[in-house]
Amino acid sequence: MISSSTSNLLYCDSRFQTRRRASRAINVGGIYMGGDNPIRIQSMTTTKTQDIDATVAQTLALAEAGCEIVRITAPNRAAATALGEISKKVRAAKCEVPLVADIHFLPSAAMEAAKHVEKIRINPGNYADKKKFAILEYSDAAYNEELERLHEAFSPIVLRCKELGRAMRIGTNHGSLSDRIMNRYGDSPLGMVECALEFIRIAESHNYQEICLSMKASNPKVMIEAYRLAVARMDQEGMNYPLHLGVTEAGDGEDARVKSAIGIGTLLNDGLGDTIRVSLTEDPIYEVPVARELADKAMTLWKQQLETPLSETTHDSINPFDYNKRSTRVVQLSSKCAIGGENTPAVIIKTHHAITNMQAIIKDVCATQMKLKEIKIEGLHIVVNATNDLDQFTLLYEALNTVVEFFVLELGCAVDVSELETFIWPENGLAGITLLQHIPKEDAYYAAAFLQFCREKKFTCAIDCTAVDLREEIGAQLSPMGTEGLILCSGITYDGSISHGKHPIGTYRALAETTRNFLPDVPIWIRNTACNTLEPKDYFSDRLLEASMLSGAILCDGIGDLISVETEPLLDKATSLAYQVLQGARARITKTEFVACPSCGRTLFDLQSVTQNIRSRTDHLKGVTIAIMGCIVNGPGEMADADFGYVGGAPDKINLYVGKKCVKYNVPSAESLDRLIDLIKQHGKWVEPN
Repeated sequence: MISSSTSNLLYCDSRFQTRRRASRAINVGGIYMGGDNPIRIQSMTTTKTQDIDATVAQTLALAEAGCEIVRITAPNRAAATALGEISKKVRAAKCEVPLVADIHFLPSAAMEAAKHVEKIRINPGNYADKKKFAILEYSDAAYNEELERLHEAFSPIVLRCKELGRAMRIGTNHGSLSDRIMNRYGDSPLGMVECALEFIRIAESHNYQEICLSMKASNPKVMIEAYRLAVARMDQEGMNYPLHLGVTEAGDGEDARVKSAIGIGTLLNDGLGDTIRVSLTEDPIYEVPVARELADKAMTLWKQQLETPLSETTHDSINPFDYNKRSTRVVQLSSKCAIGGENTPAVIIKTHHAITNMQAIIKDVCATQMKLKEIKIEGLHIVVNATNDLDQFTLLYEALNTVVEFFVLELGCAVDVSELETFIWPENGLAGITLLQHIPKEDAYYAAAFLQFCREKKFTCAIDCTAVDLREEIGAQLSPMGTEGLILCSGITYDGSISHGKHPIGTYRALAETTRNFLPDVPIWIRNTACNTLEPKDYFSDRLLEASMLSGAILCDGIGDLISVETEPLLDKATSLAYQVLQGARARITKTEFVACPSCGRTLFDLQSVTQNIRSRTDHLKGVTIAIMGCIVNGPGEMADADFGYVGGAPDKINLYVGKKCVKYNVPSAESLDRLIDLIKQHGKWVEPN
């Protein structure tokens, strides 16, 4: 048994550079995953398994879309038997995509399914186990008795898979940990990992190792921590099984893609992951291109970074297994907006119009504020290429200072602080101004002069520099001056060649790490720029994934006091995406959080339409989390991460939850949404929509 302290464990070669984790390769019906093989793309059918023709048709469509492994639910023995006919028809269509049986409660279903498919997915939280949220004290002897019972229950499917040459995924879900695990380890990443390791040890006792591992959760922070801890614990025990990555119950639309990219992308940047599934409450065919984009970006990064020698500094002071927000001093950006301390990260939006095109800037800002309503542009970022442009800014400030909360002026390299000193600023001053400039390391004294000027004018000072620059020159120069009114960022340092060795996420991690020696409480601004992307493309879905991967990973490390998405030229899209990333990383909640499963053959209602209906009535409830679950498998567990739950209990019947407690059983589907809203009102969390 290990201690709950995990800060001394390691899970990757470096958090600043990427090295792909070395894992064993396993064979899934002729498709190899792990080792040096490409990242494999997976999805899951949503049809009823016993509807053989529909399931075959969806399997073929997924394979045609580029899905390399297809999972099908087998909730009972009849469904497991149907897999035999499904497999025959898929092969008759000249499709060799490996099939996976998704097993939860029934060992008998697993034993039948193994005859027909290439891989078995076992959920160790409920396979031959129970979850009644019972509070029990397990002595060591009683716990060992439970493990012996599990050994007896799990061994038959292990031996069957070994005999038939089947692979296996031991897939832990945060929402379905057994009472035994919950009582010993709690509802934690450590409990998720230990749950899986118990089953792996049983498999290894039979000399069976065709295993991959997953640690899924609807909260990307929990998911990231669990996978990291799983790797560290496997290393301790001499295991090197490949990883199946995914954020479960991510929901639908852009929010689901953001959450998936945060969780999956963070781990891929760490060098972890051998196969991925993006879980969307949509037609599963839409999962495939998102997964493919994430995989392609990771493979590009891994290949690129392999050509760069690993730096001597490979680990930082952040505990990657336990989220803690980086401590920073409070910086007042304006009378209405502060960052640092206990404040949530602020949002800065960059206009791509020249400062001379004032009417276009004003029109865009006002149109965006009118369109988005519930969220807003807090900081407006404007480029100033010449000192003369400041005259234009004064007029722009007068027009917009009541619409946005603060302004960021990015000074081009042609603008010198001496020119700023001679510029005639308005007598009454300009409140809520931040000056931003990139400072190369050889100009450390200029950085000090720039900071001093900003303080004299009562402006906030933002310096864009690489972590290397900060460590070698600028940090030492600024340290005696303190951190008052200072912000650091790194938005223009990554050019694809990785001249300083780090990937974009690693650059920000290094920035936070090196500030500890010189400027320990300075706020950090996360800038999503074209130079900080892995593979910049000119379409919104790619910009969404890039921003989620970079900002999400950094926010989940506890780093970041401001965020901007500068790759998106449309102000409304850039604004909504920044808030989506903050919400996906649980760094700032500005709307309802939906936890929705992606549907499968177990689902007892149409998840896609029901999710949209619930969203249309409740998406204005800031800070409320609603879980929409198709069946009982993960439903009660995921209620632990939600305020209210809407769970399929029987055909045309819905169970409603508050937290993890079911408070209304078998509500007719036709009135279930109204009853859910009544429940939200009863608990004082309802507000009328604008």
